[in-house]
Amino acid sequence: MRREKGKKPNKLKQSLLHVIRRLFEKNPGAKLTHKQVCEMVDVREAALRKLVYTILEELSKEQYLKTLSHGEYTLRELENLVEGSLMLSARGAGFVSTSKAEKDIYISPDNLNQSLNGDIVKVQIIKKGTTRVEGRIVSVVERERTQFVGVIQMHENFAFLIPDNSKAGTDIFIPKEKLNGAKDGEKCLVKITVWPKSAGNPYGEVIECLGKKSTNDTEMMSILCNNGIEFKFPDEVLSQAEMVGMDLDPEEVAKRRDFRDITTFTIDPVDAKDFDDALSYKELPNGNIEVGVHIADVSHYVTAGSPMDVEALKRSNSVYLVDRVVPMLPEQLSNMACSLRPNEDKFSFSAVFEISEDGEIHNEWFGKTVIHSNRRFSYEEAQEIIEGKDGDYKDEILKLDKLAKIYRGRRIKSGALSIESEEMRFKLDEEGMPIEVMIKTSKDAHKLIEEFMLLANRKVAEFIGIPKKNRDHIPFIYRVHDKPDETKIGVFNIFIDKFGYKLDFTHPDQIAKSINRLLDDIRLTNEYSIIQTMAIRSMAKATYETKNIGHYGLAFQHYTHFTSPIRRYADLMVHRILLEELTTQKHRYGKELDDVCKRISRNERKAVDAERDSTKYFQVLFVQDKIGEEFDGIVSGLTEHGLFVKMTENQCEGLVAMKDIPGDRFYFDQEKFAVVGGKTKKEYNFGDKVRVRIYEVHFAKRQIDLELI
Repeated sequence: MRREKGKKPNKLKQSLLHVIRRLFEKNPGAKLTHKQVCEMVDVREAALRKLVYTILEELSKEQYLKTLSHGEYTLRELENLVEGSLMLSARGAGFVSTSKAEKDIYISPDNLNQSLNGDIVKVQIIKKGTTRVEGRIVSVVERERTQFVGVIQMHENFAFLIPDNSKAGTDIFIPKEKLNGAKDGEKCLVKITVWPKSAGNPYGEVIECLGKKSTNDTEMMSILCNNGIEFKFPDEVLSQAEMVGMDLDPEEVAKRRDFRDITTFTIDPVDAKDFDDALSYKELPNGNIEVGVHIADVSHYVTAGSPMDVEALKRSNSVYLVDRVVPMLPEQLSNMACSLRPNEDKFSFSAVFEISEDGEIHNEWFGKTVIHSNRRFSYEEAQEIIEGKDGDYKDEILKLDKLAKIYRGRRIKSGALSIESEEMRFKLDEEGMPIEVMIKTSKDAHKLIEEFMLLANRKVAEFIGIPKKNRDHIPFIYRVHDKPDETKIGVFNIFIDKFGYKLDFTHPDQIAKSINRLLDDIRLTNEYSIIQTMAIRSMAKATYETKNIGHYGLAFQHYTHFTSPIRRYADLMVHRILLEELTTQKHRYGKELDDVCKRISRNERKAVDAERDSTKYFQVLFVQDKIGEEFDGIVSGLTEHGLFVKMTENQCEGLVAMKDIPGDRFYFDQEKFAVVGGKTKKEYNFGDKVRVRIYEVHFAKRQIDLELI
């Protein structure tokens, strides 16, 4: 908080304010007059009594207190609470986002009340201004996490853990007897055990010493912990998973539709181990084909409320770091029992469609099945067949590819965004060190699988979501994507203007089609990748909700996630709800689905952050031996801190600090969305081509420092 020069804070008033607040908090139902408050806080002097009155009136205006008749004041707390998720800034202030408030609620460091980054908290609104709403945290509803990775800082009879993540919120006090052998300067995993009301810091104990030397293992563990992601399964979960066998129960097989004699295969990344989905293909006498989208039947093995289910909800999704996977389910399920591996009979939950040559769907069926995958394809193998090479099931793959292209064309025509996914991947040596950077793009084989997964997801959502006669509304989990925010689209328009492009974004329904036309026009240009990335950033984030608003990016009115229950909890819930509708038609889930949606959406964001952090770390690893080398690059980001530049040769991104830009004193101009020189007026814009030199790398910050040549 900035303070005007020459003005000192009124420490006496601040102290009295704190005491008066504590008085009302300890007596939440009390109705106290000014005189009673003065007596209870032992204020007798006339000037101080006047100050107490001023404070009471200010607290009343801030809606912290409620003024009653007869000059009485009472705490408003019980009628003025909201619940939300806390995000801390690096400077220590907090912002709580809630479903009830349009703007995030600002929390000063003094009002955090022992809450930590990511916690679900109850907040009391204490001030409503024109620019922001302020609050104070009353209580922590749910700790986001209790384990932290950081460096031990020793003192004579105790130690502190200094967390790697500056947004953790606090250092952790560790009594000497709880160090478990940890030494000064070592990186450790520490668990918070208690946070006494009177203590400024939480107390903790060392769970594991990770050593002084920074290794990929310790850095990945740090990334997971700092994003609140569990990487070890509880013993009871592992014990339950070990009891799951690979043999199928004959009685259960008899209850299911049998697809084991029908041609079935999977298409996945070459290094995949968890196969969620398979496709079956059968030509029918009437000339149509029957396509089965078969999904691992996780719900058969993971029953609601079991230890595995509780842990799966807690994790909500698998997390894919550069060099490892942190699965949602133990490996016995994710890689063995549930995985649709080739040449093994497997239980699945299927969506089966009768499709004509022109892509029209004549019949659909949903239900439990048993399948046998005849062949496992990598994307590369399937792509070679699509491009003309001979191979297993060539006719089947080519006909499915033709249908996929029909479905994709229809989606784009309906207003879906035409995004070509690009993913940075690293080739690692035997020791796990990056030796090559690759940009993976979607080819026809990826799009083939994608379109049939989209079809199954959409049809399941329509089956549950579209009202039917004699059927009540079914509580359900939808995957929704809101229309773009006008402000973000405005920024995107400024951005593409730097490249000489202009689009008409006056109507939301035209935005996707306008962006598609632009991307088609520039697909072979150097700026295509960065413009597509910025187009994605200008869109709303997809979330899980029980209220269906449709999926803007896919141009679907009904959409859900059904096809990946091994790695997403949402899909597991969708399987359970769909089965209930297909069998008993009695649905056990209700309002609690809202809480599930909030949790899995929140954990999805955590997984994305962790995956991004691991990519940044491996970028630093990749260029650590290239300090002093020069590279061509393109300006990929503009902030008040400086220029982000993506190097063309290796696709790694680094920062040119604002103070290090030569030739002038530069600043970030918000309106122009450019970095501008104060005297020369020289501008740096998105997409500018520059020449840079790597001059330093920071493993702790996962940052590459660049200088302009």
